Amino acid sequence: MKYVAAAIAAGMAALAASWGNGKVITETLKGITRQPESANNLRSTMFIGVGLIEAVPIVAVVVAFLILFL
Repeated sequence: MKYVAAAIAAGMAALAASWGNGKVITETLKGITRQPESANNLRSTMFIGVGLIEAVPIVAVVVAFLILFL
């Protein structure tokens, strides 16, 4: 049962992160098309957001390993 719990934790986190990254990038591109002069600010903010979103599956994998080995 531990293996199923670890797989669900890691899988759902990866799914949620990929959906979140898609939303962030889509909205950034929409903003750049509306205001091309603010592309640099939007791009740097997007990279920060994507980096924070990518931290979620990393933490989920750590939790999955803790579930498995503790």
